[in-house]
Amino acid sequence: MLAVERHLKIVDYINMNKSARVSELSKMFSVTEETIRRDLEKLEKKGKLLRSHGGAVVVQSSDKIETSFSEREVTNVLEKSQIAEEAIKLIEENNKIILDASSTAWYMAKKLPNIPLTVMTNSIKVAMELNEKSNITVISTGGTLLSKSLSFVGSLAESSFDLYHFDKAFISCSGIDIKKGLTESNEQQARIKEQIIKNVDVVNLMIDHTKFHKISFSKICNMSEIDYLITDKTIDDRLEQKCLEDEINVVYI
Repeated sequence: MLAVERHLKIVDYINMNKSARVSELSKMFSVTEETIRRDLEKLEKKGKLLRSHGGAVVVQSSDKIETSFSEREVTNVLEKSQIAEEAIKLIEENNKIILDASSTAWYMAKKLPNIPLTVMTNSIKVAMELNEKSNITVISTGGTLLSKSLSFVGSLAESSFDLYHFDKAFISCSGIDIKKGLTESNEQQARIKEQIIKNVDVVNLMIDHTKFHKISFSKICNMSEIDYLITDKTIDDRLEQKCLEDEINVVYI
């Protein structure tokens, strides 16, 4: 089989199965694992797939429609609620914090005690939830409204974060990978989270185990840029080693 033909078949297989391991593809095409690694490297440069630890995953389209907030808020409810509760333990009175537009951040807003805080957010849902708490000052970014996620994005929302500096940020993402770092399915949301990270002292990432070793379309940052990983299940050896190398504190619910 010619290399070009093999490349086409590799892309078709990964698009159909969402991911594939190097060892799996090596057996399938009767070539060495080193040959497959070179194939994946070339295909990644062409934007046909994304390499991950030990294999590759499908590239998600940049025009992917955001998952609606109503769908996200009923997915993994128990895990998100418990992660939110654990994250709140990291907040002190008079902190200035950022909550992103994730459903986990919304659970945080619901559970936050009515203590003196300043909270900035690009989420309408988070802002509305905090509006009921008289001791919390809420700053909304403004910007272009995404109706699916009920959040603000775009240049106005991004530049809003440059006007302030915050103690702590609490964000989520679509996936975390030891090589690709934090990624998001929506490019505009990824840029918002990138701006958040630039303007805060401590970055707290809140994700459940379904996000481990998952790569989405748009990169947010490397793993080394987060300070705390708050999650629901024990991370595997690869993630644990990466967290140790990057001095990331792992907090379990």
